Amino acid sequence: MQPLRHPVLDAVGNTPLIELKRIAADVAPVRILAKAEWFNPGGSVKDRPALNMILDGHERGALTRDLTILDATSGNTGIAYAMFGAALGVKVRLALPSNAGALHQRILRAYGAELDLTDPRKGSDGAIERAMELYDQEPDRYFYPDQYRNDANWQAHYRYTSTELLAQTGGDISHFVAGLGTSGTFTGIGRRFREHDSSIRLISVQPDSPMHGLEGWKHMETSIRPAFYDPALADEDRRVRTEDAHAMLKRLAAEEGLLVSPSAGAAVQAALDIARDLSSGTIVTVMADNAMKYLDHHFW
Repeated sequence: MQPLRHPVLDAVGNTPLIELKRIAADVAPVRILAKAEWFNPGGSVKDRPALNMILDGHERGALTRDLTILDATSGNTGIAYAMFGAALGVKVRLALPSNAGALHQRILRAYGAELDLTDPRKGSDGAIERAMELYDQEPDRYFYPDQYRNDANWQAHYRYTSTELLAQTGGDISHFVAGLGTSGTFTGIGRRFREHDSSIRLISVQPDSPMHGLEGWKHMETSIRPAFYDPALADEDRRVRTEDAHAMLKRLAAEEGLLVSPSAGAAVQAALDIARDLSSGTIVTVMADNAMKYLDHHFW
């Protein structure tokens, strides 16, 4: 079988790790380092698992060019699928909540993706139910990677993102902080870090309530849980208010020159909260994407 090739695929990964010196000034000598995932070609951390699931499907023979990639998304994974599909000449159909960001939807349509908009009151769970329904109706028509149950999701971070972080820090990491959506980022990096150095403290972060404004994140107690989500992996689970995430992303813009998304603001806010309880250490987190797809949101 011929491998899938395209320059867009080769551009995924090797994103910068940025030290947030001004944000962390009050907690020095504790350091906060954040991986800037919008440097991926699709503009988010979701390029990594989307690509790995596509490559895995192709290698297994489950994805061929005459099939349509189908999945549920809250935005960024869908953009990655649509981008890769356009590059490879593969059709893409996505189920997503109808209240997903307008700019997300414009980008998806620009790449040529077919959208099935679902009940906004059901959030990402409604999109998951719709994608499953579509696949059950015509299984021979689709390649359904199912990002919420596909081990190739978290394995992208286990194999690649974690390796980049260990190289960029020289392994000098005391805490790892990441939000939970599919939980792939936290699961993959967390498992690799646990093997590398069991003293690294793994801290997951969730929205503080079911009704929140952190696109891509799940409030696990009230959501369909991803199949590979393992709450026992985390040494601690933290909660962040949407309002605090919004305040932090404004600080990041004004103080660090980083225009980031609400989920990135939430991750940094959690890292800063943790840093306030420490006397030393290096906290690493992931900024999933930048603000470009969220600039039409009211909180600005």
